Amino acid sequence: METSKQTSALKGGEWLIKESDPSDTFIAEDFNEEQTMVMDMCAQFLDTEILPIIDRIDKMEPGLMPSLIKKAGEQGLLSTSFPEQYGGLGKDFITASIVNEGLGGGYSFSVAVAAHTGIGSLPILYFGTEEQKQKYIPKLASGEWKGAYGLTEPNSGSDALGAKTIAKLSDDGKYYILNGQKCWITNGGFADVYTVFAKIDGDKFTGFIIERGFEGFTQGPEEHKMGIKGSSTVQLYFQDCKVPVENVLGEIGKGHLIAFNILNIGRLKLCAAALGGSKRATTTSVQYAKTREQFKLPIAKFGAIRHKMAEMAIRMWVCESALFRTAKWIDNKEHELLDSGKPFAEALLGAAEEYAIECSMLKVYGSETLDFVVDEGVQIHGGNGFSDEYLISKAYRDSRINRIYEGTNEINRLLTVDMMLKRAMKGKLDLMTPAMAVQKELMSIPDFSSDDETAFSKERKYIANFKKAILMVAGAAVQKLMMQLDKEQEVLMNIADMAIETFNAESALLRLMKLTESKGETAVTVQADIVRTYIYDAADRINKAGKDALNSFSDGDELRMMHIGLKRFTKVEPFNTKDARRRISDKLVADNGYHL
Repeated sequence: METSKQTSALKGGEWLIKESDPSDTFIAEDFNEEQTMVMDMCAQFLDTEILPIIDRIDKMEPGLMPSLIKKAGEQGLLSTSFPEQYGGLGKDFITASIVNEGLGGGYSFSVAVAAHTGIGSLPILYFGTEEQKQKYIPKLASGEWKGAYGLTEPNSGSDALGAKTIAKLSDDGKYYILNGQKCWITNGGFADVYTVFAKIDGDKFTGFIIERGFEGFTQGPEEHKMGIKGSSTVQLYFQDCKVPVENVLGEIGKGHLIAFNILNIGRLKLCAAALGGSKRATTTSVQYAKTREQFKLPIAKFGAIRHKMAEMAIRMWVCESALFRTAKWIDNKEHELLDSGKPFAEALLGAAEEYAIECSMLKVYGSETLDFVVDEGVQIHGGNGFSDEYLISKAYRDSRINRIYEGTNEINRLLTVDMMLKRAMKGKLDLMTPAMAVQKELMSIPDFSSDDETAFSKERKYIANFKKAILMVAGAAVQKLMMQLDKEQEVLMNIADMAIETFNAESALLRLMKLTESKGETAVTVQADIVRTYIYDAADRINKAGKDALNSFSDGDELRMMHIGLKRFTKVEPFNTKDARRRISDKLVADNGYHL
């Protein structure tokens, strides 16, 4: 398969079958002056308003979290993505994502503010009537009112449409009467406005806007949680709760459109917040490693610790590369849809839906990067990492929820492949032609020579081969398992892991190529170490995931041939990752934290 050069914007999933150009790739170094200023504002807000009182926040001091959300609103940190006509700042999607990253290191506060600006407000902004938007959005944008979102129930988590909460129209036709309960509601204890889902007449899944104080609406006590202790999490109870008919959100029976479209945006923004948390946790760990001495040496000088610090940096830099590449795609698509006459809400939702595959992959990788960073951060702190006196233990506990909400990482892995295959079946994505080309290539004698001597030609070839590995394994799985494929979750997750690794590797390489072009090779030696180490390690991970998938549904000569193909497509030249990691960790130590 010769990947065709990208001439116009890539559609969702198309990176798998087309080659991207570095000049068309948006990277974090492309932030404009205002975006850099926004990032600095967020950091300042955390440093002055949040971190000094983090213990008070975690003890759930009454009224504290709502007052902090309001304070963030006063500084314009809540209203970035709301249109100006509703009291917002009307900024682009990149800037909105920067706010999520910038506030992502604020522990429980990050959770509360992300829930408020995301799932707590966006359903009304995108699906509300003009009257609903005028009534609620200005107050949500300013932080005067707080938002929450009620989808999950005791018996329906990942299976959101299995909800049991029901709504019936009252005899006078003025109200819907809701009965049921919702659980794990972030901001539930203090929110003023809730987007809640219920089934009208037991089958029409529909969204409703519910205000605190509605008759028949009560809340349970605060949940005692493993982490994010300062964020309010309660159950909501509806006992003949009267909701005015004008508070139906969106179309009756179309609640799933609200629930799932909002999640696409939430997944990307969760990745951004996790990245912000990762950067702070890494800086904390680097600073600790520089001052903690063992055997008369700072532990930052020991190879085992240097390896950990470098791996943190590698995963974050790669994550950031994939995040802003995708955020820019969504931003571009939104503008394209607006220019074609689509209304504001349809434009952003359509753009996020177009890149739903990438949003799912980012959610998985961002949350797993943060989990890795805080886990290794505790290890670097040694016994002190297990003490509540050190922030890293809080970061460790708070991180764990990210792999569960906004769709578990398992669900998001399954969705990644499911959406890719559905688009192929609908003719939106031509996976068949390149997959057939890979099959043909498997039968031919491999050509390991390369005439291409340009910069990064080797790395580009590796990425092109990784894509062939995915097409080979996915193609074989579709042919072999046919309609049974959706029941083979292990195989789907193997393919998803191959896709995530490849998308990350390509995003990081494109960023490095663009930086090399603008700054010169000598200015980005550490970034080159990051990319080459990641690609070298990713090759093995892709190989393993591919083998596990193939071994589960193939055998005999066919299996042997595909193993040979997989080995060919994941072959990379030897690379000294130990020295590369040492150079990366030296940079972290010199910079006194993560500032790449």
